[in-house]
Amino acid sequence: MDLSNSIRLGNVEIYFLVADITKLEVDAIVNAANSHLKHGGGVAGAISRAGGPEIQKESDEYVRKYGPVEPGGVAVTSAGKMKAKYIIHTVGPIGDKEGNDEIIKKAFENIFSKVDEFKIESIAIPFIGTGIFGYPVEKFVRVCVNETCKLFANYSGSIRKVFFCDIDSHKVTLLQSEFQKTTLN
Repeated sequence: MDLSNSIRLGNVEIYFLVADITKLEVDAIVNAANSHLKHGGGVAGAISRAGGPEIQKESDEYVRKYGPVEPGGVAVTSAGKMKAKYIIHTVGPIGDKEGNDEIIKKAFENIFSKVDEFKIESIAIPFIGTGIFGYPVEKFVRVCVNETCKLFANYSGSIRKVFFCDIDSHKVTLLQSEFQKTTLN
């Protein structure tokens, strides 16, 4: 795993990896989930398979207790058999509709609220909604960079390492380029 592709925002190191999110050694993994936390395909399916049946069991219990997760909302479960301690499930946008950028913004706010609540120091984040849910990669990149830079401008929480990752090198390169352009200005 190449950790040389990174930038620093305040106290936080941001990494850009072409990697299988389920294999990363981090405190938490973000899962791009559906509102009922049924982890069948995409990143959610890969995470569920890697972590074992405990993840789906905890997800089902969460939905039974609290109801479906709203778009941009989050739910936290254990990571099952994976090296991570937690999975922060978030419901991203579907397709390219008006208001979807706001869903991604809300997801980032809620993810990092849980990061601080659980004292998470390292987290892996996929390209939420850009796979099977069809949210445009370019829009995700723009919102992700804006929200991350805004969040970490004066950040004093627990997180020290953020790993943005995908198995698609084009997505990772696009995000890294946008971060570099934004942080150099």
